[in-house]
Amino acid sequence: MDTNLLREHIQKFLADARRDPNRIDRDLRERIELTTFYKQFSIERILAMSSEDVYEYLSGLWAMLIWGNKHYVVDKIIQDNGLDSLQRNLADLVWGSADVAQRWNRFRTEVKGMGPAMISEILCKTHPDDFMIWNRATKLALTYLKVQGLPRYDYQLTGEVYTHLCEVSKIIARELRQAGLEDTSLLAVDYFIWAELQIQETAVALQPAVSQVEPNGIDVSNFIHNDVRDKLRDIGQWLGFEAKIEQKVSEGSKVDTIWEATIGNMGRVIYVFEVQTKGSIDSLILNLLKSLNNPAVQGVVAVSDSKQLEKIKSHARDVSGLRDKLKYWDYEEILRVHEGLEFVNASINNLGLVPQGF
Repeated sequence: MDTNLLREHIQKFLADARRDPNRIDRDLRERIELTTFYKQFSIERILAMSSEDVYEYLSGLWAMLIWGNKHYVVDKIIQDNGLDSLQRNLADLVWGSADVAQRWNRFRTEVKGMGPAMISEILCKTHPDDFMIWNRATKLALTYLKVQGLPRYDYQLTGEVYTHLCEVSKIIARELRQAGLEDTSLLAVDYFIWAELQIQETAVALQPAVSQVEPNGIDVSNFIHNDVRDKLRDIGQWLGFEAKIEQKVSEGSKVDTIWEATIGNMGRVIYVFEVQTKGSIDSLILNLLKSLNNPAVQGVVAVSDSKQLEKIKSHARDVSGLRDKLKYWDYEEILRVHEGLEFVNASINNLGLVPQGF
C-alpha cells in the first residue's frame, strides 16, 4: 500500500471536514444507528427470523441498491435456500465460534444468492472493529492505493483473502487514528473510502484467464460455479426474465440457471444455462439434451472457460439432437457483463424513480 498517498487523502478528508464541521458527527450518528440495528440481531433472534424479519435485515444493505424490487430479491433468497437453512447459516456467519475464514467459506458454499458485498456488509455492520466491507468502491480504492493481489472476481474472494483484506483495512484505520480521528472502525474506513478514494481513472485492468486454483493452492471451482450460476440469474432478472437457479426443466434434468418469459397467452419460452467448472462433460451434454425434451426450452447454453468450451464443442459435435442448438458462453464474459449491468442498475435505482411500494 502507498501510505504516503493514503496520508495525503486523509489530510484532504480532514480539510473537507473542517469546512463542514457537522459532517463527522453526522456520519458517526449514522454509523451508530446502523451498527445498533445489526447488533440487535443476536444468534437467537436470527434463528427465530420470519420472512419479514429477513426482509428487514437484508433490504437496508447498500449492496441491495442494485435492485429496484427488494422484496422480490429477498423472497428469492429465502425460496432458493429455505428459511431454516438461511437462518442457521446467517447465525453461523455472524456469531459462529470458528475463524471468520471458515465461516465465510462455509456461507459462500451453502447459501445461494448472497455475494461478498452483502456478506461483508453484514459482518462489518455487526462487528465494525473487526470486519470490512468489500464492494466495487473498496476494490477501486485499494487499487488506487496500490494494494497488491486484489481479487478481480467475486469467486476469488475466499475467506482467507477476506481475512487479509480486513487487515489491510485496519492499516487504513490506524492511519486515520494517528491523524486524530476518533471513530476509526472499519465501517468508518468505508465512509472514508467513499468520500476520498473513488478515483475512477484507476479502474482495475482485466486479468488473465480465470484459474480454478488460486496461488495459495485453494480449489475455488465450487465458488466459480456458484458465483457464475447466481450472476446468470441476476443478468436474466435485469433483462426482464423470470430467472431461477437449480431448476428441474424436464424428467431427469435439473439445470443451473433458467431464464423464462411468458408470451401473452401463447405460453412460455425457457433458456437453459449449465455451468461447467469440473466433472464430466458427458454428464453436462446429457443434462442439456434431456432439458430439450421440454418443448418450452428454446435455447441451451454451456458456460465454462475457453479451454473447457472447446472440449464441450468437440463432444457435442457427435450429438445430433444438441449440436445445432447448443450455444457457448465464456464465464469471464459473464462476469464482465454482470459488472456492467450492476453499475447501470445501481445508478438508475439511485434515482428513486419507482418507489418500493409500487
